[in-house]
Amino acid sequence: MKVELLRYTPDGEKLVAAAAKLCYSSVGINDIEDNLNEENTNRFLDLLMSLGHESPIEHISFTFGIEGVSRALTHQLVRHRIASYSQQSQRYVKLDQFEYVIPPSIENDEEAKKLFIEAMEKDQEYYNRLTEILFNNHYARMIEEGLPEKEAKKRAEKEAIEDARYVFPNACETKIVVTMNARALLNFFKIRCCNRAQWEIRALATEMLRLVKSVYPTLFKKAGPSCISGPCSEGSMACGRISEVREKFRNL
Repeated sequence: MKVELLRYTPDGEKLVAAAAKLCYSSVGINDIEDNLNEENTNRFLDLLMSLGHESPIEHISFTFGIEGVSRALTHQLVRHRIASYSQQSQRYVKLDQFEYVIPPSIENDEEAKKLFIEAMEKDQEYYNRLTEILFNNHYARMIEEGLPEKEAKKRAEKEAIEDARYVFPNACETKIVVTMNARALLNFFKIRCCNRAQWEIRALATEMLRLVKSVYPTLFKKAGPSCISGPCSEGSMACGRISEVREKFRNL
C-alpha cells in the first residue's frame, strides 16, 4: 500500500479559525483573520472542537493518491459519499498482468497462500482468453459493418476488456485519488481507524490520519476511533483494547 497526500488547503487551520470567528463575532470578512496568530488559532481550534462545532472545518480539503490496495477496499471506501473519487478503470485499462493484494492471514499460511496464488493465476489466464475471444468476435463484426481496421481494433479491444473484467477478483489491485474535506475525514477516521474495521481499510485510514496530522496537528489532535476521547461506540462488540488504541493514536 502506498498513500501520498497530494494536495491540501494551505493555511487550513487559520482558515477554519477565521470561518468560525465569523460565526461568533460581529467582524466583517475583511477582519476575520486579524489577531489570528499561531497561538490564537490553536486556542480557537481547541475550543471549536471541544464544542463539537464542526461545520467550519468543511472549508478545507485534502487530496490523497492511493495505490497497492484491493478492489475490496475501494468498495468500502466509496461508501463515504462526501468525497470525490477518481479510480483506475478496468473498462479502459487492459490488465495484461494484474497485481493483487494478499490478506495477511493467507500470506502467513503456506497452503492457503499456494491456493490463493493459483486462483489469481487462473483469473489472469481466463481474463486473457476471454479478452481474445471477445476481441475476435467484436472485430469481425465491426469489419463487416464497414469500420476502418484501426478503429475496429481499438473499439473491439475496449468492448472485449469491458466484459472480460468481470472475472477479476476483489483482490485485484487498484489505484485511486480521493479528496475529502476535514469534517468528512474525521468521520472516516472515527469509523475506519477502529479495530472493528476491516484490516486493509483500517491500515489505509491510519496512514491517511498520520499524513494529515503531520500538516495540521491541532485540527486532528483527537482524530481516530471514537474511543480516543470517549467510550467505545461498539458496545458488546468492543475490541477490549481501549488503552492500547489510545496510546497508538496519541503517538501516531
